[in-house]
Amino acid sequence: MSLVRRATGALIHRAYRAIRHAGAITPGSPAGHRFRRLGDGVSIAFPPGAIFGEQWIEIGDHTLIGERVSLSCGMGPGVDLGPASILRIGGGCSIGRGTHVVAHQSIDVGDDVFTGPYVYITDQNHVYDDPDVPIGRQWPRNSPVSIGSGSWLGAGAIVLPGTTLGRQCVVAAGAVVRGEFPDHSVVAGVPAKRVRGYTPELGWHAPEAVLADSGS
Repeated sequence: MSLVRRATGALIHRAYRAIRHAGAITPGSPAGHRFRRLGDGVSIAFPPGAIFGEQWIEIGDHTLIGERVSLSCGMGPGVDLGPASILRIGGGCSIGRGTHVVAHQSIDVGDDVFTGPYVYITDQNHVYDDPDVPIGRQWPRNSPVSIGSGSWLGAGAIVLPGTTLGRQCVVAAGAVVRGEFPDHSVVAGVPAKRVRGYTPELGWHAPEAVLADSGS
């Protein structure tokens, strides 16, 4: 009985690996042709998350997208979002499983950006201006998002509309990020704050070290 069970298990795992390989979205697959651009070597793992608005999505060369990652443009399929791309992911990136990237106006992810699992990035937020109208029925606001090349976003990080992260930034796991952060920032917390930076003179340091060093 154990031999049958082992053989069955091996067959199931082999079949699942074959399904994952066949189901991956690549530049040469039928699903890959729906994207505005999929660079050489791009692979979106099977099973994918919700993917729509592909004609407004560009992904650079050799980027790897994990399982159950959702990439979407607009409120839903069939919406005309204009002639230009809206979601742009650079080359050499690795997007962790379960991540959601939801674009309505403009999201730019630079080259060599890595994320942990279950990161959420969006350029749209609900509003609550009118206290008499349900929040879900009020028209949301958009604000572009930019994530600099070489950055790392930890597991469960949330990047909100209007965020600009410079190059080589680190976002701590679980951080909720909004605002502008210069190159070589380490941001953490809810809401996220800059907790470390880098200068050639001081290396990596707390932001207060700059003030102390300058005598301010």
